[in-house]
Amino acid sequence: MAARFRSFVGQPMLDRLVLIGVVALAAVLRLINLPARGMWDADQGHDMLVLRALIRAGEVPLLGPPTSIGDFHHGVLYYYLLAPSAALSGADPVAIAATIAIAGVAAVAVTWWLARAIGGSVAGAVAGLLMAVSASAVDESIFIWNPNLIALSSSIALAAAWRAWTTGRARWWVVAGIGAIVTMHCHVLGAILLPPIAALWVAAVRRPGGRGAVARTGLVVVALLVLSYVPLAIHELGADFSETRALLAFVAFGGEPSTMALPARLLIIGLRVLAWPLAGLVTNAPAAALLAAAFVVAVLVWRARAATGAERTAATWFAGTLAWTILALTVAASGLATAIPRLPNDHYHAFADPIVFVVAGLGAAAIARWRPKGSPTAIGPALAGVLVVVIAAFNLATQPPQTAPDGGWPAAQTAATRVIAAAGTEPIELQSLPTFKSAEALAFPLVAAGATVGPAGPDGATRVVLCDALFEGAIGAECGGPAEDAATAGNGLRLVDRFEAAPGRWVSVYH
Repeated sequence: MAARFRSFVGQPMLDRLVLIGVVALAAVLRLINLPARGMWDADQGHDMLVLRALIRAGEVPLLGPPTSIGDFHHGVLYYYLLAPSAALSGADPVAIAATIAIAGVAAVAVTWWLARAIGGSVAGAVAGLLMAVSASAVDESIFIWNPNLIALSSSIALAAAWRAWTTGRARWWVVAGIGAIVTMHCHVLGAILLPPIAALWVAAVRRPGGRGAVARTGLVVVALLVLSYVPLAIHELGADFSETRALLAFVAFGGEPSTMALPARLLIIGLRVLAWPLAGLVTNAPAAALLAAAFVVAVLVWRARAATGAERTAATWFAGTLAWTILALTVAASGLATAIPRLPNDHYHAFADPIVFVVAGLGAAAIARWRPKGSPTAIGPALAGVLVVVIAAFNLATQPPQTAPDGGWPAAQTAATRVIAAAGTEPIELQSLPTFKSAEALAFPLVAAGATVGPAGPDGATRVVLCDALFEGAIGAECGGPAEDAATAGNGLRLVDRFEAAPGRWVSVYH
């Protein structure tokens, strides 16, 4: 029946139908209930304040979002890429989240194309389907955060590099370079993707005829890379090279501290890189994560040894890229070796996610072609089908909730409305506990609602204290009263309202 249907519609048309199907599925899973589904915290408030200042006051940012691994920043291209959406919507967080969600949907299409180009129609269909339904990929597409554009930028970089390698068309190396540059800007550790792209480019240069147009594309990409960091250079010249000094200090002090031995870190980080796209956070489902990682490794070894031609080259390239990624992250991001509830850091390796989906597609396609002697001809397709159904079903059963645990943007708006009602016409002065966490989660909805946020005026101000119970150990007191009262003691302030804006996040209003 399937063969007759393929012969009737033709394989190209069937491929298009598959693409439309996986893209539609990806869109439904990412766009449903988007305003309340994405988390809202300090990072989201910060990004929206920057975008609002850009489109309302013309304040062009020179730095990207602050990193969590040092006192320096990610690249600024993240803000520039979101600026059109912010301008068209008047800096509406829902529009920005929708832009990121659409980028996640587009990443599914690019990953489908890459897997299909390497392993054929079945590989493309499986890779596209698994990325469309992946709980991790969906979660990375539904809220405002700089790493959430990496799925698209890295898939473009990988697909364009493969297109350049297989066609010999030099201009695709420029596209690959742009994808890698955007990945680097969206997260500093995205720079890990650049060496594998460069390695394939070097191999292309060494081919007969590669020293001409292909070699020149390297110069173009280097020029684009330098150009992309001009805003950073402008900032450094006017700020006594603060970013450079912060980065050097981070490196000099050994990066992220870790008490875990190198082999153990290598094993855990490797497990997270390989399992996250297919099975989610390793601590949530350890058995599923182990099986997913084992499957990816087995497919890479199998296809690197048994495949021929382009598929064998791709499997070898992907195996080297993933091995390099795991090693580099073990050294540069040792914090990945510790999984902290509510503070996941798997976005550190989001640039490797498309590779895992493509490898899964290649593995399923190879299993579907398997024809052991003396067995029914349908045994291979049946095994491949069961494998794909199990992975897809697991991810569909573990999708992010329809409403974020913190209530998302609507809950932030509700909290701001209540604060404004308590403050009246006075300026609102924000204070955050712990002190190392900003109060921008509330600052943006207050500003968006028309409130004045800043230091006290001549008639005084309303002091609003945000306390996050997740950090009570660092604060030294419990949120919901003791911590806030201690922070405002001796200032002559009177509590007028206190409420839990989201689970564990308390807002206290003082006059």
